[in-house]
Amino acid sequence: MPSFAEHLQAVRATIREIGPRALVAQLAQAPITLIDVREPHEWASGIIDGALCLGRGHLESRLAELQPAADAPIVLYCAAGGRSVLAVKSLIAMGYTDVASLAGGVQGWQAAGLGLVQPGGLSHAQKVRYGRQLLLPEVGEAGQLRLLKSRVLLVGLGGLGSPVALYLAAAGVGTLGLCDGDVVDRSNLQRQIIHTTARTGQPKVESARQALQALNSDVQIEALAQHLTAANARSLVAGYDVVVDACDNFATRYLLNDACHFEKKPNIHGSIHRFTGSCTVLWTMRGGPCYRCLYPQAPAAEAFGSCSDNGVLGVLPGLVGVQQATEVLKILLEIGEPLLGRLSMVDALSGASRLLRVRRDPNCALCGNKPVLHDVQEPLDSCAVVNKSFGEV
Repeated sequence: MPSFAEHLQAVRATIREIGPRALVAQLAQAPITLIDVREPHEWASGIIDGALCLGRGHLESRLAELQPAADAPIVLYCAAGGRSVLAVKSLIAMGYTDVASLAGGVQGWQAAGLGLVQPGGLSHAQKVRYGRQLLLPEVGEAGQLRLLKSRVLLVGLGGLGSPVALYLAAAGVGTLGLCDGDVVDRSNLQRQIIHTTARTGQPKVESARQALQALNSDVQIEALAQHLTAANARSLVAGYDVVVDACDNFATRYLLNDACHFEKKPNIHGSIHRFTGSCTVLWTMRGGPCYRCLYPQAPAAEAFGSCSDNGVLGVLPGLVGVQQATEVLKILLEIGEPLLGRLSMVDALSGASRLLRVRRDPNCALCGNKPVLHDVQEPLDSCAVVNKSFGEV
């Protein structure tokens, strides 16, 4: 069996390398996608000006998101030119045809008398605030910076939206859009923990804005004191990276589902009923089901009452909302396995939880093989028809 050095030498013979001075000359003539594939902690020592920081562990998936042309010129570099050689081979296998490795990496670049620049980093105060999160290798400074640049839309600031908003703000998600047209009522306070008695009568988005800004001034709040409608759903969703469905009615859920499908956004859906709750990730762009796959038709208004009709244990929205916030962070950080194609269900009385497989419906009117819906559509009240595409994981 060959040693690592022998393997690296064999791979190097099959790919193209470029020297530091030659790279400088090419950069002056035409745009090149320059990518630093080192680990996040190495970026603090400086990067080549204009480079994208895509650590080796996420290179292929992150590059696919950027969608460069297959023949676009790409140059990878690492510390000494070893890891980038192996990374080039991987990209060639993916179909990229104009990929090269910087010979000698950062060490060769500096030996040629060329300088580095400091990437935008966290302030000292931010390093203290997010310190426990930064200790996680899956997050680190690069991940925290990514969170701070992320935009998340929350639709609904009630029992579910309250814990989602608080935990995302605490985690340092940079921009939170808050969409809700209601005002704070005293009956909300048993479960909607972002609001207070003193703010009864205020618009929920304003009450939430005050709470979140007091918690973390890093977070920008976009207060949208309005209800989601067919007229505004797509334009609202389009401006965010991830959408959270914290709604309390079926009409809004369908509108939000449709808008996320057409705008290709992940939709973190949560729902509660008396003592039970559920959470899933609806993301049709990644091959998962949409809400219409699970519920092709909306239930009649009397089929499921609201919290005011049936009651709800106050802590239950907290259980589901925290899970929704967790799914948001996993997607933004590209870690773990999102609940895509899986429905997590919890029974607060028994403590039992189940994970059900939920499948895309090929006959779905929205995301099926022959869709008949081509824009967002409010559902008509009818008897609930639940898809049978469920199964234990």
